[in-house]
Amino acid sequence: MAEPRTGGQVHLRQEGAVAVITLDNPPVNSSTDAVRRGILAALGRIDVQRTTAVVLTGAGQHLMAGADLHELENQPTEPTLPQVTAALAGFPLPLIAVVKGHTLGGGLELALACDVRLATPTAMLGLPEVSVGVIPGAGGTQRLPRAVGLPKALEMIVSGKPIAAAEANRIGLVDELLTASEEGAALQAEILAYANRYRGGKRPLAERDVAPVEEATLQAQAQRLLARSRGLPAAAVAAEVVMSAAKSSFAEAVAKERGHFLALRGSEPARALRYLFFAEREPPFTPTQAVAPRSLERVSVIGAGTMGSGIALCVLQAGYTVDLLERSAAALEAGVKRIAQELEGDVERGRMTAERRDELLAKLRPTQEIQAVVGTDLVIEAIIEDLDIKRVLFADLAGLVGEDTLLATNTSYLDIDRIAECIANPARVLGLHFFSPAQRMALLEVVRCKTTSEQTLSTAIQFSRRLKKKAIVVANSWGFVGNRLYAAYRRQCEFMLEEGASPERIDAALEAYGFAMGPFKVADMSGLDIAWRMRQQTMATRHLRRYVGIPDLICEAGRLGRKTGKGYYRYSEDKRPVPDPEVAGIVARYRQEQGIEARTTSDEEIQQRAVLALINEALLLLDEGVCQRPADIDIALVHGYGFPRWRGGPLFIARQMGHERLLAALEWLAEVSGKGHERGDASLVGRRYSPFV
Repeated sequence: MAEPRTGGQVHLRQEGAVAVITLDNPPVNSSTDAVRRGILAALGRIDVQRTTAVVLTGAGQHLMAGADLHELENQPTEPTLPQVTAALAGFPLPLIAVVKGHTLGGGLELALACDVRLATPTAMLGLPEVSVGVIPGAGGTQRLPRAVGLPKALEMIVSGKPIAAAEANRIGLVDELLTASEEGAALQAEILAYANRYRGGKRPLAERDVAPVEEATLQAQAQRLLARSRGLPAAAVAAEVVMSAAKSSFAEAVAKERGHFLALRGSEPARALRYLFFAEREPPFTPTQAVAPRSLERVSVIGAGTMGSGIALCVLQAGYTVDLLERSAAALEAGVKRIAQELEGDVERGRMTAERRDELLAKLRPTQEIQAVVGTDLVIEAIIEDLDIKRVLFADLAGLVGEDTLLATNTSYLDIDRIAECIANPARVLGLHFFSPAQRMALLEVVRCKTTSEQTLSTAIQFSRRLKKKAIVVANSWGFVGNRLYAAYRRQCEFMLEEGASPERIDAALEAYGFAMGPFKVADMSGLDIAWRMRQQTMATRHLRRYVGIPDLICEAGRLGRKTGKGYYRYSEDKRPVPDPEVAGIVARYRQEQGIEARTTSDEEIQQRAVLALINEALLLLDEGVCQRPADIDIALVHGYGFPRWRGGPLFIARQMGHERLLAALEWLAEVSGKGHERGDASLVGRRYSPFV
């Protein structure tokens, strides 16, 4: 084997008549200035007289998992990725790309610029640029349609979802599947054998025609994809550029693609998406000193209701053995049935094999006996929201499990310090607040009590990673982060309802802003009786702040949400919300009794007040030290409450506003919110922050 010659982070070696270019930029071979220069330098050093083919591969597990997103914060520098893909496509010898690991974004664009694509069986291929606010900018929107056809290219680029190697091979994106899946001598030998026998010559995708598709069919597909994109601004641009592949020359279309890419990269949605991308990859908790997390293999979940069975399911799917405890035989049976039905649904949708379903169900141990927790590593309690009942349960658990077994509560609002105060070794007690449905919602609040140890927190974070959750660490405080933020948001929406806006008008305005669902639809889905009971507990202090009585009147009318067929909306068998004149009547009578003259509220005001309410509450949370990191607030809203990801979150928005504008907006919010409103400190937006003060 010839000794490799290095070129920065790209290596070139000669294997007989085959030149091998290897990208070497750990951990994922991302595209950087050095990598791009290295590729061009390697191409320039190849002896085309004694070489028949060139292999483009990556060191380690990946070819290239995309661009270095930090580069998008600055102006492009040469050589750009389009210059590199053009050089690959125009090179006089055939290029063979080895697609492996995560070959995404710029990595796939490199592969598309080559003449042949080989793939390992476990490779994933995709152009996910819309998820970070841009579109493919190095020919991807034009070469992919020429490889797989317009419909599939439109689906891949607008959705941003990667596909597996087997599918890529089936649709023609990959020319041949390799048999070796792991990096090593066998894989290298297979690649070189293919390159040595290849005689297909140059096959540039740019020279292929785009297979025609009926315009109406393509437009309908684009609209369906855009409806699922939840307003991602780059998705609509991506659809337009992809569909231009059949209408323009390759040169014209790639120029259009590049123009849109450059315009999008500095946009606020793109900056917001990059901000979240990096925030989500920072450690959610950093202990003050090195501590080894405890090993967890067996988890006990107490409570087989909707939340408990959902928690048990996502813990099962993470590979743990799970005890599911419930006193009621009927409730336990129902919980097990819910889990089995969810898994069966995954089998029917092709997301899981029947064998895998059976493996998971074999790890589920339903029981009515609390003694079953003996020997477990972690207990997660998900029973009724009653402090006294939870305290008794935790005292019983402490007498059954080992002294180091972690004891977690899924409470949404209760004081976890009160639960921990009578427990031996309270350092192991914490909150693990899942969001419903637990098996689908990504957010997990890890709640730190006064006594919770750093080892317990580190273990919980390791657990959350295995569950594939977005964990944030929060201090023990009413509503923690998520529910407290949402309570402020919902309260502001109720103020606007009182002032003259209808539930459907408020919902429509906030859905237009980008929320997954408006607040009154969410309330109906969750059930209005839960919040009603909580409001009744605050009756003694209600006079201290502005209080809207409309939600109570809705509940008193027997309208408890979707489960009763009526709440803020009326629901038929298809469960679709329909505005109900009865609700309009209840609201109108309330306003008349309170002497409130209804006024027209614009969509813009609805959106501003709702978002400012979230910003204001976020500032209060920062001031009280409830969060581990400021970005946790934005992560919580995006992953737990349907806040539009491409807007970044309330604190991201607050930073874009600037201090003076934010200060004026918070003053206006205080004026319209009335009695009892507590205004947040605008100066906290730019201040360095110490958690848990």
